[in-house]
Amino acid sequence: MPEPKVASFPAIRGALKFYQIASIITGVMLLLLLTEMILKYSPTHVELFVGGSGGALWFAPVIAGDACQWYSLFVPGGMGCQLTSVGDGFNLSMFILVAHGWFYVVYLFSCFRMWSLMRWPFLRFILLALGGVVPLLSFFMEAVVAREVKTYLATREADASPAPATEGVR
Repeated sequence: MPEPKVASFPAIRGALKFYQIASIITGVMLLLLLTEMILKYSPTHVELFVGGSGGALWFAPVIAGDACQWYSLFVPGGMGCQLTSVGDGFNLSMFILVAHGWFYVVYLFSCFRMWSLMRWPFLRFILLALGGVVPLLSFFMEAVVAREVKTYLATREADASPAPATEGVR
């Protein structure tokens, strides 16, 4: 397997920093999305709103359309149900959903950049990409990748540097 060139080490350090920031933001957004989905599809059936008639920060109920029941969301073919939120104001739950989706694209770019600069196998890219879909995985992957890349760069730089000259060796 080809190894990264020493000349690309500064780019790798930049890509690593970008990946670390993107993975932490993506992990937090995924946890917020998971919480939002649990609130919406659990027996509470609520979404979070900012402003409007309920105050500064409040939960508004979500109502299933006429043609479906809540239990039908969990059976095959039942995802066609129309869910309606009765809240007014800014729908923070929807914002979390959309923001995570768009930031996941940024996260995928950071994974691709890290993967291509380090010249890892394709399966490693898939594992990195799963970090934005599997809750908590991005935090673990960030720690593992950062440690591995920093160790790799330090080892390669130590091997590439010339041995110190010893003066007056007896």
